[in-house]
Amino acid sequence: MARTKSGAGDSADAPKKQKKPKKQRWYHQVWAAYKMTKRQDPLVTWIMLAVFCGILALALLIGFLTGHPIYATIVGLPFSLLGAMFVLTRKAERAAYTQIEGQPGAVRAALGTVRGGWNFQDEPVAVNRQQDLVFRGIGRPGVVLVSEGPSHRVQRMLEDERRRTARVLPNVPITLLQVGSEDGQIPLPKVARKVQRMKKKLTRAEAAEVGKRLKALGGVRLPVPKGIDPMKARPDRKGMRGR
Repeated sequence: MARTKSGAGDSADAPKKQKKPKKQRWYHQVWAAYKMTKRQDPLVTWIMLAVFCGILALALLIGFLTGHPIYATIVGLPFSLLGAMFVLTRKAERAAYTQIEGQPGAVRAALGTVRGGWNFQDEPVAVNRQQDLVFRGIGRPGVVLVSEGPSHRVQRMLEDERRRTARVLPNVPITLLQVGSEDGQIPLPKVARKVQRMKKKLTRAEAAEVGKRLKALGGVRLPVPKGIDPMKARPDRKGMRGR
């Protein structure tokens, strides 16, 4: 009897197995995208319905003209769904950019959608006191430096980083891009497309070699607060010995 009680107690005290998170189905993702989009654009439901009904009506009209309305409706139904989903995808993408626009690191989030062999560092390669950032990407078109912030502040940062990169890679193309809402800057929703359309100038092997050589540049350089000279700084010797 004692063993039975002990065994029951052990089983009660044993930690419960953690349940595995449920796998998210595709329709859950679609519903989440729809809810997020509707918060930004309340008309998205009516636009999707208009596209769905418009394509279906066109298919039905073609069916009556050809004498096969039922067949045309069956064929037009999936196209109507695809049209509505296309609208939702575009609207969701725009709503996502609207949510992150103006936040530090928004450019890196947008560059995360770039495909085609590009490799972007998660951390910026340059940052100033105003939290303006410069991100670096490596691909077959060469090296691209992308900034976020006002033009009058990031132009100097981009040029400094271009010279720093050119010292290591003198023969590799380096492209400078400014993301923002000012004249001459690229809007945030268009930066990924801009990068993807750049012409390829390197082979895959050359692009991989460029990535290896850029590691020598190190990470982000944080700005030094005013009034502090790092060359004249002295350690707290009393703190090191213990007071």
